[in-house]
Amino acid sequence: MSPPKLFCCPVQTAVTRHERRKEARPGELLKAALELFVEKGFAATRVEEVAARAGVSKGTLFLYFPSKEELFKAVVRENITTHFKEVNAEFDAFEGTTLDMIGFCMNSWWDRVGASRASGITKLMMSEANNFPEIAAFYQQEVSLPGQQLIRRVLQRGIDSGEFRSLDMDYAVYSIVAPMVFLILSRHSLGICVSNPDALDPKKYIASQLSIILYGLRPLPGDAVRPAIEADR
Repeated sequence: MSPPKLFCCPVQTAVTRHERRKEARPGELLKAALELFVEKGFAATRVEEVAARAGVSKGTLFLYFPSKEELFKAVVRENITTHFKEVNAEFDAFEGTTLDMIGFCMNSWWDRVGASRASGITKLMMSEANNFPEIAAFYQQEVSLPGQQLIRRVLQRGIDSGEFRSLDMDYAVYSIVAPMVFLILSRHSLGICVSNPDALDPKKYIASQLSIILYGLRPLPGDAVRPAIEADR
């Protein structure tokens, strides 16, 4: 006589699904928060809306993120900050010219952040930073400064190799930042920046800006290329 069957599988399956659902909740909340922050802005987004879009209660949201500010910070870290480690590692391994490296950085940043929904965070910060100094300081520390430090590393590489002339680094970094900010704003501002944003091809735009930037960085005829240490004296 065969032993009686134990009907425990459905319970185990239900528990497993519950555990998987619990593990997925932070990611679902971050996805919903990113969508709403970009659609409505920081001030207008309510945590109740984020919870509802993620399919959980407001209480569940607060189990993972104690405030809207902390939720926003987590969104930035998940969608933007995380890429700096990758890009800095690529900088260390890059073997081409510094001219090629600038093009790689601009295109890579567009592919990873600019072309994604996360680029809307840049527009949000430009419009709401003055009203929320805490998140403005956070964004400066987590995004703006690391981005500028990376660009400084790239430009310094070009100076040290003799590819670029001596530069005022405090201002030269914006020659790279500004075109990318313009491209992001044109994507999220529905024609405010350009007459027909749909006709603005990001790759062609970056190539055009890169050409202008690179020829402006090259040593001029008759310039003496000096080592970086000498140039900073």
